[in-house]
Amino acid sequence: MAAFGSFALLIALLLAAYNFLAGATALRLIAVGKPSRYSPERMAESARRAGIAGFFAVCAAAFAMIWSVFHNDFSIEYIVEHSNIALPTPYKFAAMWSGQEGSLLLWVVLLSTYGLVLRLRHKTDVKLHAYAGTILAAIQVFFLLLVNIATQPFAGVRGGIVPADGNGLNPLLQYPEMVIHPPMLYLGYVGFAIPFAFALGALMMRYPGEKWIHITRRWTMLTWMFLTIGIFLGMHWAYAVLGWGGYWGWDPVEIASLMPWLTGTAFLHSVMMQEKRGMMKSWNVWLIFTTFMLTILGTLLTRAGLVSSVHAFAQSSIGPWFVWFLVLTMAVCLFTYILQRDHLKTEHRLESLVSRESSFLFNNVVLLAACFALLWGTLFPVLSEYVQGTKTTLSGAYYVHVAVPIGIFLLLLTGVGPLLAWRASSFRSLRKNFILPGIAFLVTAIVLTIVLANGGGSKPWEDEGVFYSLMTFSLSAAVATAIASEFLRGAGVIHRQTGKNFLSSMVLLVRRSTRRYGGYLVHFGLVVIFIGFAGYAFNRSVEMPMNVGDTLNIGPYSLKNLGNTQESNANYDTEFSLLQVSENGKKLLEEPMAPEKRVYASNGQPQTIVANHSMMRWDLYVVYEGRSTETGLPIIKAFLNPLVMWIWVGLGIVVFGTLIAQIPSIQPHRAAATVPAKAPSIPGAAPATSMARSGD
Repeated sequence: MAAFGSFALLIALLLAAYNFLAGATALRLIAVGKPSRYSPERMAESARRAGIAGFFAVCAAAFAMIWSVFHNDFSIEYIVEHSNIALPTPYKFAAMWSGQEGSLLLWVVLLSTYGLVLRLRHKTDVKLHAYAGTILAAIQVFFLLLVNIATQPFAGVRGGIVPADGNGLNPLLQYPEMVIHPPMLYLGYVGFAIPFAFALGALMMRYPGEKWIHITRRWTMLTWMFLTIGIFLGMHWAYAVLGWGGYWGWDPVEIASLMPWLTGTAFLHSVMMQEKRGMMKSWNVWLIFTTFMLTILGTLLTRAGLVSSVHAFAQSSIGPWFVWFLVLTMAVCLFTYILQRDHLKTEHRLESLVSRESSFLFNNVVLLAACFALLWGTLFPVLSEYVQGTKTTLSGAYYVHVAVPIGIFLLLLTGVGPLLAWRASSFRSLRKNFILPGIAFLVTAIVLTIVLANGGGSKPWEDEGVFYSLMTFSLSAAVATAIASEFLRGAGVIHRQTGKNFLSSMVLLVRRSTRRYGGYLVHFGLVVIFIGFAGYAFNRSVEMPMNVGDTLNIGPYSLKNLGNTQESNANYDTEFSLLQVSENGKKLLEEPMAPEKRVYASNGQPQTIVANHSMMRWDLYVVYEGRSTETGLPIIKAFLNPLVMWIWVGLGIVVFGTLIAQIPSIQPHRAAATVPAKAPSIPGAAPATSMARSGD
């Protein structure tokens, strides 16, 4: 099966190379219009079909890897390093992407899958898809060269001696979310190659109009959603597995995943200015270029050993491959932009600082400033080692001082933007739109300040973290009020015009402008996530060795040790404590909490299994930290982490809003068909369909 997998990857490389060379040749012949004995159109079609065939070749290689893992084929070095006989079935799937070679194979699979969808949809715009497919084939050639030459997933075992069992999967990866977290993250990373290919192709062919933007926006929204899910699944994994009580540690690889998310978010906002006003064309093209290159940079940081991270792969020699690919990509983008920059002239100028255009512009500037600050902090150890000879790493305090104020400002812009009109906003409209959010902000700030001042804890004027949390809560209240008012105002118009009940009116409102109101839902989800983040300033923890019968108190909870237990199975040995939880003297949980520490038989590596009781108020988060070297007793550490569940709820709202925004809006005549003929019209009321047009 190893030979079959290697052969399939070789065939995929040859097909991708033909796809690129034949596609580029055909497009060149069509562009210059020179006669040729070969039909350029037929050549382009053969290139497209080669790209489709390449998908099946890559899938054959992936099947060979999965088959080999499940059949414990330890003649393959990769399977020896990342699997073993006792590994549970779900984690045998995870073994495919747990190491360098397998994860690059997954990258190739996802890239070819995206390519298949692109090539099957070619009739949407044949020439644009031909350009995008050819550019995507060039990217596929690079990654297929990697898995065929630099990191061969089917390489034979070292020394030729096949072991009886493998070393097993890294214990940190033996967690249910790790079966879906890497594929989701890669769907985001890899998916940005599609809007990149469309943007570069449209620029090369001087694509007329904005149709390419509509195509690119949909791909980017989908990719952005996958990347968002991947990032938050990684946060939840860190929270549930690493056992340190937090979910984001400003790890370099965490930051590497956040940077393309920031630039992708900036593109999704500024693209509306190009669609509606013909503005920021160069800006949008470079946002897409930058987002794609940041995904490659993040992959370089993860795999080349440039930074130290719990998420990173072992140091390898493939770093130069990615460096040269980045240099080549940058050169192609820069050359194409310089050659075609006159095609990207702006049709309109910014007319007022108090307008929706200006809010999008400020939003973009802040997002890019955040991205640059994070990039500087991530690369600082590499640059300092190059310049000074010693590696200096910036602490988490740097990121907190930089990123938290930027995040709060972005939260402000999230609420301000939808309340502003295109081109310019009048004082009357500003007063009307901002009065309720302003009241919500002031009331929340005053109430929370009084509560904190009388609560015996840190005061906002004494503690920077508490002050930032107070601002976040207050701005979240203002933004949520602004979003709710938009829904209520629009639903009210439809309710008055159609006589439908309020819930039906709101559903119809969303269906008439899915992009606009799906975007509002995404913003509301981000507000909920920020509320969850704001709870971090109020985390508290208690740690103590616990014998049977001992009690640990934290907040209103008491944790009584009912017993300490050790168990073993074929995969690992474990020891854990059974803790009965009471709240204010009353039993809270029927079953005791059982934090544990595992040691895996195949490699002797430990893993922490956290016990977590999650509520909307806070999480009661308990860790078994091992045994005391002095007393031999288990050390239990308990955390009260406020509002963490709000983060995961907010993610669900963001995903739901993104999916809503992907659904085509119903046309006005279809919407009218759902309205009763006898519905009275209200004098002076705005037409219900105008909202879908004006706010999109």
